[in-house]
Amino acid sequence: MKNHIVFLRGINVSGAKKIKMVHLKAVLKDNGLKEVLTYIQSGNLVVQTNMDSEELSRKIAQILKTTYDFDVPVKAYAPELLQKLIENNPFKGEQEVSKLYYVLPFANIDIERKKIFEKETFANEDFIITDSCIYLKCNAGYGKAKLNNNLVEKKLKLVATTRNDKTMHKMLELANNPS
Repeated sequence: MKNHIVFLRGINVSGAKKIKMVHLKAVLKDNGLKEVLTYIQSGNLVVQTNMDSEELSRKIAQILKTTYDFDVPVKAYAPELLQKLIENNPFKGEQEVSKLYYVLPFANIDIERKKIFEKETFANEDFIITDSCIYLKCNAGYGKAKLNNNLVEKKLKLVATTRNDKTMHKMLELANNPS
């Protein structure tokens, strides 16, 4: 059994797709997943299973559809991959961590769309697109940023979810030390 870090997109935001983490934890355990941990109310989980990340993502998405009757994009990561995303953040060290964000795409990024998007600039904001993450630096804070998850999704024509640096580190800590 191996721990996986799981991110759900768009739950408990503005009163939409409401899921209580206590209920979600019980539902996932009832469906055979072990050692389910949650972190805050925005869909951050650590789950222990023998499945690979892709299979786990599909299983949790199906459980959510069956249980809550709405679609929720789900992305699971092995802790090692999340560790690499954090280590490879090109902005770490040059900016206070409260200004750093990770946009995690649920599909491959189209190269042509990436090239077009990379030409754009945003006041007080910077970004770097890699194959597995769009790193954001929001100098005025994410709440005031034009460069947000919705804009990234629109420009790159994909589904993604965004987490701040604190959440990424906390999820990695939970996956590596679940007790």
